[in-house]
Amino acid sequence: MAGFLGRKTAAIISTIILGTSIIFSGCGQQEQAEQKNTPVKAMKVIQQDTPIAYSYPGHLQGKEEVQVHARVSGSILEKYFSGGDFVYAGQPLYKLDSRQYETAVISAQAELSKAESNLRNAQEELGRYETLWKDRAVSEQTLTNKRADVEGYMATVAAERAAVRKAQENLDDTIVYAPMSGRVSVDDVAVGTYATAGTTTLVTVGTMDPINVQFSVSETEYLNLLAEAMETGVDIRNDNTPMPRIKISLSNGKDYPYIGDIIAADRALSTNAGSLTIRATIANPQGILLPGMFVQVRLVGTKSMNAMLVPQRAVQQLLDESFVLVVGENGKSISKNVKVGEKVGSYYIIEKGLEPSDVVIVEGLTNLQAGQGIDVTMVTPDEMGFSITESKEITDKS
Repeated sequence: MAGFLGRKTAAIISTIILGTSIIFSGCGQQEQAEQKNTPVKAMKVIQQDTPIAYSYPGHLQGKEEVQVHARVSGSILEKYFSGGDFVYAGQPLYKLDSRQYETAVISAQAELSKAESNLRNAQEELGRYETLWKDRAVSEQTLTNKRADVEGYMATVAAERAAVRKAQENLDDTIVYAPMSGRVSVDDVAVGTYATAGTTTLVTVGTMDPINVQFSVSETEYLNLLAEAMETGVDIRNDNTPMPRIKISLSNGKDYPYIGDIIAADRALSTNAGSLTIRATIANPQGILLPGMFVQVRLVGTKSMNAMLVPQRAVQQLLDESFVLVVGENGKSISKNVKVGEKVGSYYIIEKGLEPSDVVIVEGLTNLQAGQGIDVTMVTPDEMGFSITESKEITDKS
């Protein structure tokens, strides 16, 4: 019995020793795994003067747009165009019922004839009285009265002639003409509608080429643009200073192949939105652009001086914070919070948080955390396919 217990005790002790050795062996392997460095690719921060294209939502407007109203009232009898047509300045658009205006012309002409007849009679009578006055057959007062009668009839004739002209103008205005060349809207008034002079909008005519682009920039963006302009030596007080040009992207994401020019900026910020309204113009020879379209506007020709650039893929987000992982001197990754600016091609401009000497990790970030050991392979932008220019460059057409 004692021998059996001794053998059992020895077996238990052997099992404990073996298990302990396995546990310690596993811990050692885990520590070795934890100590293994993570392979990453990294590149130095790029610092250079960088062209940037600020982007803003905008919408298109007709460069010139006129609501067409009739100058006289009346029912529409005829329409000489279809909605959406291109019309030319002076082209007839509508004919209104002209019967009352024709009658008015006839009536005015009759009144003019009557006044002219009265004037002729008065002039003949004045001639006779002047002869009598020379013979002292009538008094000077009587002659004066006759002269006053002639002047009165002359004034009446002038007034009736003006009435005839006005009546004729009203008759002529029963034909409504296009005030300028352009495309007409489709919400035109139908035949049979009663048009009130100066009130009823019959149709809208707008020019399409070029077309206006309107957008707004915030107060901060406006100040940043001014600061960048002054950094490049631009005299912002000079009205002849070239303004940035614009490119636009359409709502389907396609870039429009023409470049536009800024033509005006509002004199003050909007009190409601705190933004500055800017108007540009852009060519539209094919009529692709239509008033009311929404576009994305990009300012070109602006530069950020000595901008620090890092690839977009290197920038990570945690809640509301942006950060990058950089290579530390001890061979470990270090996290740095950054303030991200504009996108430039494959890069972000970093406004705060990095030094020009920093080496930023651009690949191997999936499970990498700050403080981990890393094996660094330095790469170039070309090797990684990074570019400062846009992948789709818009043709410089004006």
